[in-house]
Amino acid sequence: MHAAGGAARAGGNLLTIRNLAVNFNGLPAVDRINLDVASGEVLGVVGESGSGKSVTMMALMGLIDAPGKVSADEIRFDGKDLLNASPKERRKIIGKDIAMVFQDALTSLNPSYTVGYQIKEVLKLHECLRGAALHQRALELLDQVGIPDAKSRIESFPHQMSGGMNQRVMIAMAVACNPKLLIADEPTTALDVTIQAQIMELLVKLQKERGMALVLISHDLAVVSEVAQRVAVMYAGEIIETNKVPDIFAAPHHPYTEALLAAIPEHNVGAVRLAALPGMVPGRDDRPKGCLFAPRCKYVVDDCMKARPALTPLQGHAEVAKVRCIKPLNLTGDANIHTQGGAR
Repeated sequence: MHAAGGAARAGGNLLTIRNLAVNFNGLPAVDRINLDVASGEVLGVVGESGSGKSVTMMALMGLIDAPGKVSADEIRFDGKDLLNASPKERRKIIGKDIAMVFQDALTSLNPSYTVGYQIKEVLKLHECLRGAALHQRALELLDQVGIPDAKSRIESFPHQMSGGMNQRVMIAMAVACNPKLLIADEPTTALDVTIQAQIMELLVKLQKERGMALVLISHDLAVVSEVAQRVAVMYAGEIIETNKVPDIFAAPHHPYTEALLAAIPEHNVGAVRLAALPGMVPGRDDRPKGCLFAPRCKYVVDDCMKARPALTPLQGHAEVAKVRCIKPLNLTGDANIHTQGGAR
């Protein structure tokens, strides 16, 4: 089952990122990132470990420390210019209007403080709550994320709670100030299958109830297909394809996306053996001149090696369909790739 798509973009862009790059000691971790997130949209960002998914969102949150360097042409959120905002202006947005759930709750929570104290710190900073009202709001948040016996659990330390409960606490902290955009970075890492499903159900429930946009970072296309309306696929620090969920599963346009889908059991029922992708992702210091996927691509031609392709809209397809490939797959009819306006 695929999540419904299409209508979410009617509300206009909540987040716009143009030409975002993150470098560590002069070597690119992510490069030429162009991404839009609509109000109320659920966007999946998928790719292998090390593809740049988390780094992209950490850069948005201002969490890239030295020696990392972040640059961009534009980062705009809800009409506000984040790129040129003062630290004070950014603090009013980050953590309140944009919130993030990190992938390892136990290491993200402070072991020295109770979970209730940590939730209250968020509320004191952004909502200016104090006293009984602060305590009551923290209890309500624990209850909303499905933690039983909130009145006693509010005094628990992270090590006294299970991994799933700690992740629920992280979600409570993230949604405490009713963010317009929630980023969930591999939110089910290290959880068993049953708890994974419960956490995903909770995120979807909260997204629908609050009408917030949700960016779900994952290496699992199958999970994303159940939740997201649109997908951005990353490879070696670049977005190589974006499209609506049903369309990207039915007819991927980039060879890497095709290879990812070929490795999903749910997408290849009856297959004797799942396909394996040969070769390795290029390192940050040995990137080829042309397409970064070319050394592993079974469709490669000489032109693929000459220049880095742009992330370009596909004519004749949905407006969200973009691909970073000079020979896109599964083009129908007279559809072709635009030669103008590609985001390089």
